Amino acid sequence: MTTLVFGHKSPDTDSTGSPIVWAWYLSEIMGVDAKPVLLGEPNTEALFMLDRWKLDKPEIMTSIDAGQDVVIVDTNNPAELFDNINDTNITAIIDHHKLVGGLETAGPIPIRIEPLACTATIMWKMIGKDMAQMPDDVKGAMLTCILSDTLEFRSPTTTQEDKAIAWSLAESLGIDIPTYAAEMFAAKSDVSSFSEAELLRMDSKEYEVGGKQFRVSVLETTSPKAVLDRKDALVAAMPGVATEDGADQVLLFVVDILNEEATMLVPNELTKTVAEKSFDVEVSGDTVVLPGVMSRKKQIIPNLKV
Repeated sequence: MTTLVFGHKSPDTDSTGSPIVWAWYLSEIMGVDAKPVLLGEPNTEALFMLDRWKLDKPEIMTSIDAGQDVVIVDTNNPAELFDNINDTNITAIIDHHKLVGGLETAGPIPIRIEPLACTATIMWKMIGKDMAQMPDDVKGAMLTCILSDTLEFRSPTTTQEDKAIAWSLAESLGIDIPTYAAEMFAAKSDVSSFSEAELLRMDSKEYEVGGKQFRVSVLETTSPKAVLDRKDALVAAMPGVATEDGADQVLLFVVDILNEEATMLVPNELTKTVAEKSFDVEVSGDTVVLPGVMSRKKQIIPNLKV
């Protein structure tokens, strides 16, 4: 049986690239028949990565068979996976998020969760000396994942290990990190072809806070104006997206990568309450700027209050 390697729904760069990295390792080094798959359409930065390194786009799957061998990467949250994930045979989990609970396995399995900015960083450490056999296209995916999740080392989740590994990969590939990161972020910032509903789901995760179900959406961009110019349309789309996804509210944060701040949309009293209680700010309009806020994992989710 082929082992399927995948990350979370609404796949970002790490959830697109890390399955490619680990499937290569399993297949080429460990002798396990494995392939990367996706649980949704990858974002524009992930598509840039696939094109830049001439990697095949993994198959997008909408369902999975019971008993299927799987490796889960870049998440351990059942809400971000197939509804029947516990009917599969989970053989390993590699992640850099907090332990949520709810996944069940048939027996003991390897689980690696580390407080690093990127799943690919953990994989680099696990692969070790076998990195010498990794082809440049897979190394390129690994580098892109790290630069994406660290926002080129601007994110507060960045560790020295993330930096050192990224610089090592860039050196071996002959890549200038500032130039390459600028190309990545330009690709990520081009959202002109996406509908408002697609933008709200593009990089979003579900969380419960104080009995309220939130879809917490983050758009990282070097051109925040292009997103904020669509503010009214985004606000108009929020109730429909929330209803369809079983949430009480969509919370949207537009992260300005270069100025290192986030703008939160505040369309109603609930979001106003969340903004003021969570980030110790006063809200007077339909947006609020949150200086220094760059990371959903470290700065947004842990602070949410209603």
